[in-house]
Amino acid sequence: MNQKTQQFNLSGVAAEVKDFYDRYPYPRPVDNLDTYRMQWQDPQRRRADYHLFWPDKPFREDLSILIAGCGTSQAAKYALRWPAAHVTGIDVSETSVLHTEQLKQKYHLENLDIRQLPVERAGEIGKEFDYVVSTGVLHHLADPDAGLEALHEVLKPEGTMHLMVYAQYGRTGIYMMQEFCRRIGIHASDPEIPDLVAALKELPPGHPLEYLLRVARDFQNSAELADALLHPQDRAYSVPQVFDFIKRGGLTFGRWVRQAPYTPHCGIIAKIPQASRMAQLSLAEEYAAVELFRGTMVRHSYVAYRDDGPDPGRISFSGDAWPGYVPIRMPDTISVQERLPKGAAAVLINRSHTYTDLYLPIDSGEKELSDAVDGEHSIDEIINRISTGFDRQPSLETARAFFEKLWLYDQVVFDASRAQSKPCEKSY
Repeated sequence: MNQKTQQFNLSGVAAEVKDFYDRYPYPRPVDNLDTYRMQWQDPQRRRADYHLFWPDKPFREDLSILIAGCGTSQAAKYALRWPAAHVTGIDVSETSVLHTEQLKQKYHLENLDIRQLPVERAGEIGKEFDYVVSTGVLHHLADPDAGLEALHEVLKPEGTMHLMVYAQYGRTGIYMMQEFCRRIGIHASDPEIPDLVAALKELPPGHPLEYLLRVARDFQNSAELADALLHPQDRAYSVPQVFDFIKRGGLTFGRWVRQAPYTPHCGIIAKIPQASRMAQLSLAEEYAAVELFRGTMVRHSYVAYRDDGPDPGRISFSGDAWPGYVPIRMPDTISVQERLPKGAAAVLINRSHTYTDLYLPIDSGEKELSDAVDGEHSIDEIINRISTGFDRQPSLETARAFFEKLWLYDQVVFDASRAQSKPCEKSY
């Protein structure tokens, strides 16, 4: 056995989960991260990623990062993404740790340490981290609250977390099929999975799982199918349950990693008669209402901070700090200039969005502002550079509305470290 793996005295659900991932490592193991490494050599991509989590802090790369439940490759990817950082990856699965060790050796990742360790025992690492990442893990624990509490304990007071848990309503079809498998005795064993794949192809039209079979990636091979339908431990959260979970863990909500799907100000939801009613709610209630209207969210990916730490400095356009924000374009955004809606000079799309209504038509004046985003100049500086001779106040208001819209649609993040005053914020 590799010297960094070890046996644990696990019982019950925890032992089942470990055994499951030893047999079905997730995600599917890979041995080539060259394309991933090339993508993250772009410093603007790293700046955008940093300021999504730390909007008001000056950019730095010498972070201490914990990947809690790193699977087969996530910790190696973060070590490639942040070469000046020190990355620690932990996972309960020996198989996952060994696959990660192989990637560490292949890519000479001296900034990566790997340990076989349950998330609930993260405190045994003996250090605190600037950045804790745990995506797709906590909902598989026997006690997710205990796991989140352990991560809170190793997060620095000024640190940030990236968490992802399953969403309740969009996974209805998955839970129906999980119950189907339990009732007829299908288990996570190789001989049975091909028959399950064949059965899924015969699902009646309109079955709640049919949509996911068309759009999700979790049914492409045996490990992914087993993780989705045959996992021994799995729970999901509605938006209100996410907020309760965060609060119990001693954390405060920062933002959704992709926020456009959750806001009534974006896409088709902004056009329904009830949009103005939703906009009067607290942010948490807005998000809960939008989740119910959309109905097909399968995961919630979000940013959280310690509730006893310093003010994280959330982005807001209701105060007077916003002209000092430096917009940084998100790497998944594109500007389409063909087959445009009437009056549009371009349409902006974030390719990471799964909802097709989340596109942003912009006119010629807005396109001029958008084209001037270079990740270096503040909104105020952009306005001055492309001034069209109009009175200053209307130009400021036009810019304020447009850059807030870019932010809501996940077209940009902001470096707010130069902003001179604290903005107001809507309550959660």
